[in-house]
Amino acid sequence: MPYEPPTHRVERSIRATTGAKIVAGVDEVGRGAWAGPVTVCAAVTGLRRPPAGLTDSKLLSPKRREELAVELETWVTAHALGHASPEEIDELGMTAALRLAACRALEALPERPDAVILDGKHDYLGAPWQVRTVIKGDQSCIAVAAASVIAKVYRDARMAELPEEFADFAFAANAGYPSPVHKAALAELGPTPYHRLSWAYLDALPRWRHLKKVRIVPEPTTPESGGQLGFDF
Repeated sequence: MPYEPPTHRVERSIRATTGAKIVAGVDEVGRGAWAGPVTVCAAVTGLRRPPAGLTDSKLLSPKRREELAVELETWVTAHALGHASPEEIDELGMTAALRLAACRALEALPERPDAVILDGKHDYLGAPWQVRTVIKGDQSCIAVAAASVIAKVYRDARMAELPEEFADFAFAANAGYPSPVHKAALAELGPTPYHRLSWAYLDALPRWRHLKKVRIVPEPTTPESGGQLGFDF
């Protein structure tokens, strides 16, 4: 399928129909990982032409992602990152943890956005944010694509910096996702302090099943933003 670069079409539509002046693109990384935080980037780009080759981070080679991230950090009008730790994911559930991380990112921007373009079909932000969801927004919307690249490169780098004592898990290569090396290390060594302990993978590990956490706190409708993270990002 031919490559179609992302555009400002959705952002222009939001500006025209709502009068919004500041529109942020939001994307997450780490939702499907077994270890590490979920990380959200909020990026504001204005209507300028983006760096060449910008698209969804998953479609880029690691080298090109890193190069683009460097360009984007000075090209975007503003950007900020928010995280929800493994402990917060276990306590709140993923939907509420995503909202928590996204609120932290959005509220860390220099100016509050008037509207948000959210990648995917589910609005996990809700009120008071004015949200437009876009399926494959990280491929079609410039601001979301920029957020996708920045979030991915930042989180991958932080996962690669985890202590050497956890080298058997190959976090530098898999970023906490369930690769064969990661699965083998889990079966042999058990979860690290960076693992999500409420997840189903522990059901298949008889030696470590007793460590599984059961979430008893219902997902809040308006989780607090800010605060201290259990994961040192």
